[in-house]
Amino acid sequence: MSALRELLLGRAAACPHRCFLVDARSQRSFTFAMLRAAMDAWARELDAAMVPPGARVLLDIDDPLAFSAVYLAVIAAGRCSAPVDPAAPPAEARRSQRALQPWLVVSDRVERPGVQVNPATGLPADPATAGATAMEPGAPESGVGSVALLTSGSTGAPKTVQLTESQLLHAARNVAGHHQLCATDRGFNPLPLFHINAQVVALLATLVAGGTLVLDRRFHRTGFWQLLVQHEITWLNAVPAILSILALHEVDAVPPDLRFIRSASAPLPAAAREQVAAGTGVPVVESYGMTEAASQITATPLGGGHPRGSVGRPVGVELEVVGADGRRCPPEVVGQVRIRGASVISAYAADAAAERFDAAGWLDTGDLGRLDAGGYLFLAGRRDDVVNCGGELVHPAEVEEILLGEAAVAEVAVAAGRHDVLGAVPIAWIRPVQALDGEQTDELVSRLRLRCEQELSRVKRPAEFRIVAGLPRTPTGKVQRRLLRDSLTVGAWYEVTR
Repeated sequence: MSALRELLLGRAAACPHRCFLVDARSQRSFTFAMLRAAMDAWARELDAAMVPPGARVLLDIDDPLAFSAVYLAVIAAGRCSAPVDPAAPPAEARRSQRALQPWLVVSDRVERPGVQVNPATGLPADPATAGATAMEPGAPESGVGSVALLTSGSTGAPKTVQLTESQLLHAARNVAGHHQLCATDRGFNPLPLFHINAQVVALLATLVAGGTLVLDRRFHRTGFWQLLVQHEITWLNAVPAILSILALHEVDAVPPDLRFIRSASAPLPAAAREQVAAGTGVPVVESYGMTEAASQITATPLGGGHPRGSVGRPVGVELEVVGADGRRCPPEVVGQVRIRGASVISAYAADAAAERFDAAGWLDTGDLGRLDAGGYLFLAGRRDDVVNCGGELVHPAEVEEILLGEAAVAEVAVAAGRHDVLGAVPIAWIRPVQALDGEQTDELVSRLRLRCEQELSRVKRPAEFRIVAGLPRTPTGKVQRRLLRDSLTVGAWYEVTR
């Protein structure tokens, strides 16, 4: 029997009427008994659709309660869950579907093709009323029977990460143990559920602890603290972008039993951490993680007292910092961060980026950092060019492909620009086919903005378009993105067309 299914059955038997999931802005909630009913119903649905064990089920679900029920049910039924961004425009959704090649698609919107889920119950909707049909079945990948989750990696160019059920649960237990979660805890998660953070840190860790999780579709600053008081929240799952916004305003209410606030996915500015901690009177736990490790790698202690600027010590994962020669660096020396452990993948799908793994099982994270004498990790940046926009990872190649679809664009490069709240935002440098005057430049930028709005999620849309006469390249023709990033702060190297 699936370990997750066994866990769900145990919760439903021991405390069937205990509330497990709550919608933050309505009266809807799912008990463990309701979750068991959804799990059994989806198992029958998948069998009826002849979805083989290990086959991919794409989840295009906006409602947080419905997503959680289907996500857990698919994994418990021995299939592979493949979540995508439900806010993505249709063009991006189609690209995701072509890339993932799922056997079945599940959605909560009738305009999306696939089997429909009832948001009110998490159960499969009646096809006669939903007006939806299953997708054309695609053959499951050979050898993926144990894979429970298929998602995009977080190191460099997009790579497919396959995580097993045991890896997900191992990581969830590490999180629950470090955070000392228990049945009386009530967590609050405003982060997108198609990301590994919300899936493992919020959903699975709460399930492991037997507590309650309050889910919000997205973060809203207005009334935020009052909402936490209303739901009697004991811990908050957040990212630096959220905490940076909250730090700009007075904390007008604090849940009486709030124990800690968790930050992940990107570096947290020290000023924001200190302001939020002072305003709430509870510690802010900083953490470091990645999809390839099923979320959390390091975390600071619940009681605080860690060195300023650190992301904590390893939690259930081995970590080392090595130099270019592969030898461990002495304390305080910056090098390459490597990890291994039960929750860490040993390879990417389709043999991608095999050079990141060595024979001893170490994964090169792509991050630079240093360890102090106490084993605390301090990150120093990344070697690759991914744009970490408030914890959302934007891959330049995907954005560039969309911009190159404009006939007037000859070349394009996307790199990170600094942002006070989000940390970084994508900036696009555009070389047009021919020189443009001021009016023509404005028209081109308007067309590019519209194209991005139609084809890219909001976080992937460039915050700025720079029309230039050329791009800096290496002798082999590669764009030197470092020079693009540096030009934002040390003076432009390029010649603009206006």
